[in-house]
Amino acid sequence: MKSLYSKFVIITASIMLLSSVLAFLGSNLYYQQKLKPSNDAKNTEIALDIAEFINENPHIQLSDYLENIAEVGYQIYLVDAGDTERFFGAAFRDTALKNEVKAQVLNGEIYHGMRQFPKQTFVTGFFANELTNTIGVPITHNSKSYALFLRPDIKLLFNEMHLLLAWLLALTILLSIVLVLFSTNYLVKPISSLTAATKALAAGNFHPKLQTKRNDELGELSKSFLQMAQKLEQLDDMRKEFISNISHDIQSPLSTIKGYTGLLEQDSLTSEEKVQYISVINSEINRLSILTKQLLLLASLDRNEDMMKAQRFHVGKQIENLIKTHQWAIRERDLMITYSLPDITITGDPSLLSTVWDNLLTNAMKYNKPGGTIDVSIKVAHDYLVVSFQDTGIGLSTSQQKRIFDRFYRADTARSQTVEGTGLGLSIVSTIIKLHNGEIKVDSQKGEGTLFQIKLPIS
Repeated sequence: MKSLYSKFVIITASIMLLSSVLAFLGSNLYYQQKLKPSNDAKNTEIALDIAEFINENPHIQLSDYLENIAEVGYQIYLVDAGDTERFFGAAFRDTALKNEVKAQVLNGEIYHGMRQFPKQTFVTGFFANELTNTIGVPITHNSKSYALFLRPDIKLLFNEMHLLLAWLLALTILLSIVLVLFSTNYLVKPISSLTAATKALAAGNFHPKLQTKRNDELGELSKSFLQMAQKLEQLDDMRKEFISNISHDIQSPLSTIKGYTGLLEQDSLTSEEKVQYISVINSEINRLSILTKQLLLLASLDRNEDMMKAQRFHVGKQIENLIKTHQWAIRERDLMITYSLPDITITGDPSLLSTVWDNLLTNAMKYNKPGGTIDVSIKVAHDYLVVSFQDTGIGLSTSQQKRIFDRFYRADTARSQTVEGTGLGLSIVSTIIKLHNGEIKVDSQKGEGTLFQIKLPIS
């Protein structure tokens, strides 16, 4: 299996190669369509100027003049009607030229060999040192007709330039490859670190080492990964705490039931003692039943099962009926309750929201002070319904408020043995509120009471 590093290098090199080929083909097309005709016209004009000068100056030594032209940077082929031929300047690689071409030029026509040269790559077309790749013009010197064929001496003109271009091309390719290797390492190294961190996270290490100082997408990815690792650590701690708490909450009533069942086996028990022991057993069984139901409800909510049976209902009447149901328990605890519940209709699941109100009201009763008060109110704010439960109970510290919605969390550990509860109620409340696209807030001061506010969309 190829590494990401090798894949990146291969892909980048392939892109460079493909780009070079496409650029080469594009420039070749430009040469064939634009530069080639222009080059032919330019050299034709030069050849005609030379022919005109020779024609107008019959006294010059033709050979000396053409030698001088060759030294400037041209290759020249001269032929007369008797097929006597002479070459000036650098030798042609291929001297083959059809007799028909020579005859045409001797008869006064211009030969456009550059423009008619076969459409091959421009490197071949431009640098082809062939006699057919020339411009042919007729000249007359001392009443004698000649055919003069001319082309630039590319090797002479570009002797140093082509070496410079060759070195430039070679260094460009070499530096490109080196830079690709370094840039690939710069880009791939963080991904390799993320891979190692992923393996470490899978092995249970929630504190992998990652560089987060990069101000790019990889830096953001590293930061997000560390945040994910932190959340996974929190979830793992919650899982361990959940197992520990549920084991304790199940084991405790089972131990009590087992103990009292053993006591019931004694023959010396009175009828009153038996009734008392059976009452304790039933109480613990009821506690287990409530715990099981809450666990099942939470499991269903976590799986996002289609539990929502939304309908329009009067939330004020629902809460008022709930308060009447708990009225006897409120009086028994020497508490006073006030409420302001206008008749407001919302869309939601009546059964699930009833669980919310019941949990909040029960908590306000359990953790209140003797002679304390509970205030329940409903008001409308824009398109939202705000339900408040205010008590004058023992209150919560700042650290307790941060964990109050965690499962099995009991804020008042000193009273956890005397106050009934599973530590799941507020977790269920929070989950149900989220299902209704609402939010719940808690505002509390230690020793002064707690305010729970639920904000729900009316429709």
